[in-house]
Amino acid sequence: MFVFSKIAVYLVDPGVWLLILLGLGTVLLWTRWRRGGRALLTLTFLLVLAVSTFPVGEAMLATLEERFPAPRAIAAPVDGIIVLGGAVRQRLTLARGQPALNEHAERMTEFVALARRFPTAKLAFTGGSASLFHPDIKETAVARLFFNQMGLDGTRVIYEGGSRNTYENAVFTRRLLRPRPGERWLLVTSATHMPRAIGAFRKAGWDPVAYPVDYQTRGLTEIGPFFNLRAGLNNFAAGLHEWLGLITYRLLGRSDTLFPKP
Repeated sequence: MFVFSKIAVYLVDPGVWLLILLGLGTVLLWTRWRRGGRALLTLTFLLVLAVSTFPVGEAMLATLEERFPAPRAIAAPVDGIIVLGGAVRQRLTLARGQPALNEHAERMTEFVALARRFPTAKLAFTGGSASLFHPDIKETAVARLFFNQMGLDGTRVIYEGGSRNTYENAVFTRRLLRPRPGERWLLVTSATHMPRAIGAFRKAGWDPVAYPVDYQTRGLTEIGPFFNLRAGLNNFAAGLHEWLGLITYRLLGRSDTLFPKP
């Protein structure tokens, strides 16, 4: 299932389909089906124009982000704080010797801020390797280096390095931490990823408090037409990835609902 999911990520990437359509249309231009080639290239252009101009992807992301509102204030007590992996670049860190973060860096920085705000809370980082070809390079190694450089007491953090996806994050972390009934845990991950993460954690047997970070939009009321090819494709790809993830988790029984809510 893990291997299939990684292959599926590439198969549903809009950039891959864009390249396929452009290539197929170009090939047809040099055959007796030139009319079909022109039609295919025209259709591809119109699709790219639509995604680049209309906020399709942004609306998909904003809907996900607004499902679990950001807490304006977190009152004590907080028994523990969990941050999901997916914000570090393992191979670049290994090559350069410095902790490298990706576009989801707020997961890590907000976790450090929360750890300082709640000095008695248990801390946990969960994330192994989601790579098919480099499963031995773990996210935990980068996280440990980053937290140490940020001055976070390394003895406070419990590292779970066996998980490869969100569902395994939930199952393996619960098995490792063994949360007691009534304990209050915060779950830190990207706002677009929070519905799927909460669904997986609830399925695993516990219900942490959602603490979304790493927002990509200003909200549904702020979106509107624009023209930005790269942003449009990126937003559409990111939104499609998460919505297909929600559908897949529901079909596989990794979540009890299609679109988990507070």
